[in-house]
Amino acid sequence: MRRIIITLIGSTVILIGIALLVLPGPAFIVIPAGLAILSVEYAFARRWLRKLRAHVDATLEQMRRRGS
Repeated sequence: MRRIIITLIGSTVILIGIALLVLPGPAFIVIPAGLAILSVEYAFARRWLRKLRAHVDATLEQMRRRGS
């Protein structure tokens, strides 16, 4: 039962985030939040979230180097 609830909530949050890609809103915050919810139960979501964090870290590091 717990897995079903987490799947429903995480999927709903991700779908809202996808909708926010074309609507005004913080899609780039909502989608990772949905992945974080799903990562509680699913390994694929943990991997995607890890890759997303690595990409964000690399991008921020590039921005720091260009700014200094």
